[in-house]
Amino acid sequence: MAPAIIGTLVPIVFLIGLFITIVYVRKFENLERMNIIDKGLDPHIFKKESSTAPTLRLALLLIGSGIGLFIAYFLDYSWNTEEVGYFSMIFIFGGIGLGLAYIIEERKLKGK
Repeated sequence: MAPAIIGTLVPIVFLIGLFITIVYVRKFENLERMNIIDKGLDPHIFKKESSTAPTLRLALLLIGSGIGLFIAYFLDYSWNTEEVGYFSMIFIFGGIGLGLAYIIEERKLKGK
């Protein structure tokens, strides 16, 4: 096959697969809930408590990745490093951001 055809088909197949996966996950979650309700169990177990943990985690990950990208740019500008510097700085500072989110979550749980 020509590379242009493969380059076009890969995103299409990926998106179709993602859509089918989401539809089946939602379908089986609904079937599970209906079976639990049919057995007479409490349907309030489906309510999720609002938590800031995922938002905090994502925010600090993105902030850390942005700082890593910023520092990698200056390292590349100063010392002409390879592209590996960009990826390593993004991963290092993204990991630092996730570690900071973990520390903040632990302090919040201890305070309760």
